[in-house]
Amino acid sequence: MPTVTLRFSPMAEHVRTARLVAVSVARRAGFGEDQLDEIRIAIGEACARAVAGGVLASPAGPPVSLVDMRLSDDEDRLDVTVSRCGPDGGPVPDGPGALASADPLSLALMAGMADSSAETSSAGGVTLSWHLQPGTSDVRAF
Repeated sequence: MPTVTLRFSPMAEHVRTARLVAVSVARRAGFGEDQLDEIRIAIGEACARAVAGGVLASPAGPPVSLVDMRLSDDEDRLDVTVSRCGPDGGPVPDGPGALASADPLSLALMAGMADSSAETSSAGGVTLSWHLQPGTSDVRAF
């Protein structure tokens, strides 16, 4: 089960990069174009939630929190977990962005795009899963 991990500062300009990474992993796993659009939208929403709840340090110091995205590609499934973490990778408590992580519209959008979704115990975290649709080309590019 190949795993890709992307950790970035909670800044809106990094959400596009996270979407590109997620779509690249999904495309390599054999997901079709229709599913790639769903993955792109859901990942963008999950990362935007994490970024909205992110906390940056003073200009002189390192970030207090980061956004952590983990993508696991199994035989016919893609699992993605997006959450906030500290610079050491440990969980961070809900901060000023706690309202962003509780946005019901955001959660509904992700649930509608993914085959399954669940909030994680970490701050602003969500896990999304997609199953490879039958008839989709399962050609994996390495």
